[in-house]
Amino acid sequence: MKKFVLAAVAASVAISPILAAAPAAAAPARQSQTVVKHKPNGKVVVQQKTVKKATVRPRQTVQYRSNWQRGQRFDHRQARNYRQIDYRQYNRQYRGNLQAPPRGYQYVQSGNDIVLVAIASGIIGAIFGNMIR
Repeated sequence: MKKFVLAAVAASVAISPILAAAPAAAAPARQSQTVVKHKPNGKVVVQQKTVKKATVRPRQTVQYRSNWQRGQRFDHRQARNYRQIDYRQYNRQYRGNLQAPPRGYQYVQSGNDIVLVAIASGIIGAIFGNMIR
C-alpha cells in the first residue's frame, strides 16, 4: 500500500508541470506593449496595450460532383453551376424536348447536365447528360 501511494505522488509531481503548461499553449497568442512617457512637468504616463491575434482557419474547398446517379440525394451545394430550369424556356432556347416534370419534381442544372429532382426529398429521378451547351 505504501508503494502504491508513493507511486501516485511521484506520478502527480511528474505530470503537474505538463498540465500547467497545457492551457497556456492552447490560448491564442497575445502580444502586450507598455509605453511609458515622461512629461516635462514630472508627470509619468503609462499606457498598456494588449493585442490578441486572430487565429486563421484555412478555407474549405467545395467538392463539386459530376457523377450523379438515380436514387441518390441531390445536394445543390455540390452541384457546379446550380440553377433551376424552367422546361418551357429551355425548350424555346435550346430547341430541346424536355417534358413537363411530374408533380413534386423539378429540373435543375448541374454543370452541363439536367437533373430531375424530387422537391420534398431531394432524391434524383433522372439525369440527362450534356444537354446544356
